[in-house]
Amino acid sequence: MSVRYPRPLRPGDRIGVTSPSSGVSKEMSARLQVAVREVQDRGYEVVVGRCMDGSRHVSASAADRAGELMSMLTDPTIRAVVPPWGGETAIDLIPLLDWDRLREAEPTWFVGFSDISTLIAPLTLLTGTATVHGNNLMDTPYRVPEGLLTWLDIVAAPPGHRFTQTPPGRHRSSGFDDYAVFPDVREYTLNAQGTWTRLDGSGDVEAEGRLIGGCIETMCDLAGTPYLDASAFARDQAPDGLLIYVEAAEDNAFTICRNLHGIRLAGFFDHANAILVGRTNAPDRRTLTQHEAVLDALGSLNVPIIADLECGHLPPYMPIVNGALGRIVHTSTRSELTQTLA
Repeated sequence: MSVRYPRPLRPGDRIGVTSPSSGVSKEMSARLQVAVREVQDRGYEVVVGRCMDGSRHVSASAADRAGELMSMLTDPTIRAVVPPWGGETAIDLIPLLDWDRLREAEPTWFVGFSDISTLIAPLTLLTGTATVHGNNLMDTPYRVPEGLLTWLDIVAAPPGHRFTQTPPGRHRSSGFDDYAVFPDVREYTLNAQGTWTRLDGSGDVEAEGRLIGGCIETMCDLAGTPYLDASAFARDQAPDGLLIYVEAAEDNAFTICRNLHGIRLAGFFDHANAILVGRTNAPDRRTLTQHEAVLDALGSLNVPIIADLECGHLPPYMPIVNGALGRIVHTSTRSELTQTLA
């Protein structure tokens, strides 16, 4: 089975918006409309689903959320699905999705990060369908810094397309913009400087492999299940190995350390040629930093570990295509991630 890439989007195509995890509160509805218009201005039709309620931690019952997501992912007239943002408990959809049907359906782009990685990583691992770990809908109106792309650029790319992203050297130090107060905000506050860091030692790094990964706090609960079987995926899709990326959203260094140990023991990193770690402002602990937590759990793998990539919860965002062929380069003068949709 080869990786299945959804066909590239063309003007006039339909994009579905649904909330597999958290919905949008009334206070945030103005930002939702700004984000929808941003996608429409690209020439797409936007279809907003029923599962959008933001009054609780989930937008609807698990059955309704799973049903709407299945409907959008298997509707041949919907070419991409994007949530407003992540949330907390998308894992409750896992047993309710018809994975065989998703495997047989024409592939549709599924985009998102944070809690959405609980769904997009298994979708790639179980069905071979490429997915995009990238900025959610509510983040889409932001202007993308030089060197990076937005998910809208990627879903419109032709088969075989190769694209390279480089760190802009600036990032947000902490927090998020308040969409309730500033619904039309379009400029990132990038008030800190910094680029990628090699954690496991020194020297240049060049590594290749198929890309797979996501949010540590949500993926860890899938460890040891068929839904996070990276070894089976590697045997089928990546005999030459994987590039695995992980990122911490908010848990402290002790928790992240334990989570990474657990994922490693379950075999998730067994075929990694290199590990990419997203930049985070999740809290350190007095005797353990977030970087040290990664090394404690994964240093014994003896593969390069590159940290502070723009693939986490600190803006800006570097979209990564699960299933794509990746090549990471990190030297004293050059840092880049190249992805090929092949």
